[in-house]
Amino acid sequence: MTSTTSSQAKAAASEVVEAVKEKTPFLSPQVSSYFIAGGVAGAASRTVVSPLERLKIIQQVQSTSSDKQYKGVFRSLVRIWNEEGFKGYMRGNGINCVRIIPYSAVQFTTYEQLKKFFTGNGTKQLDTPTRLVSGALAGITSVCTTYPLDLIRSRLSIASANIFSAPPSPPGSTSSPSNPTVSSSTSGPGATATSSSSASSASSKPALSQAYHSAVRSPSELTMWGMTQKVMREEGGVRALYRGMVTTALGVAPYVGINFASYELLRGYLTPPGKTSVMRKLACGALAGAISQSLTYPFDVVRRKMQVVGMGAAVGYQYNNAYEAVRVIIRHEGILGMYRGLWPNLLKVAPSISVSFFSYELVKDFLLS
Repeated sequence: MTSTTSSQAKAAASEVVEAVKEKTPFLSPQVSSYFIAGGVAGAASRTVVSPLERLKIIQQVQSTSSDKQYKGVFRSLVRIWNEEGFKGYMRGNGINCVRIIPYSAVQFTTYEQLKKFFTGNGTKQLDTPTRLVSGALAGITSVCTTYPLDLIRSRLSIASANIFSAPPSPPGSTSSPSNPTVSSSTSGPGATATSSSSASSASSKPALSQAYHSAVRSPSELTMWGMTQKVMREEGGVRALYRGMVTTALGVAPYVGINFASYELLRGYLTPPGKTSVMRKLACGALAGAISQSLTYPFDVVRRKMQVVGMGAAVGYQYNNAYEAVRVIIRHEGILGMYRGLWPNLLKVAPSISVSFFSYELVKDFLLS
């Protein structure tokens, strides 16, 4: 009797364990495959387009009144090479990969799980609105998980770029120690040619600005940990690492939603059964990325502006919030100011999103096979 009762208890316990596993999909090998495939996809896609990613950020945040603007894609890429060499192309890519691996892993995994949730594990039809909602929620989740790394990556991308000068402040604004203006300087190969002109103009700029600019350019702070410490020390602690996160979430939610929805919709047309070539798959990713980026790009511009507020007025006006940033940008630069850097961004979207989706599908299928 006792033996029978014990066997029944063990059987019941086994059923409970299996039920828990079924209702806790994050413990399954399938979800692990999503996570690993997403991380690989993110790292591969961002490394391929690192030069264009850095150029996009520089063009987004540089001052329109600066005589050191990066103009034109090819000319700017040549300039980065001449001033900083190959390392200039990869500047910020290390932290970008550190950020993008968990970011992409969380995004793809969350998207896959939300699709299952909204469709009852495949019992319902997956329509476009469901894809949009799933993608939007996945984007918000991934942003909240990795945002500090994104902010530091943006700082590293522009810290050594030669875009620093003293632009005019908006009408009625005054400079203060808490809002210093960054002085002009250069860094990397070819810097000595402009050092005398920089020195001659330095006397007309506040000493505090020179000190801040010098600190930005110090080698110890052109690293992930060094820049993180600098931001926390000078801009308000841990809270400073989340500056611009709300704007980012507002921009990422529709971007990721449109990206996933467009990709799956295009895949139905471009990769029907029997026509699933590599080029067709890459074309789906490229078109989906171009559509989503073009529609949500203004959010990205405002996000970058807010992320570099603490670096001084040399990278643009100092905004108090996202609304003010939009208002000032449109007033002084017109609506086109909201699309600054769009061209290099579109150039990188095709290979980036293509490689991302293709790598994800490839690795996922390999792990699940």
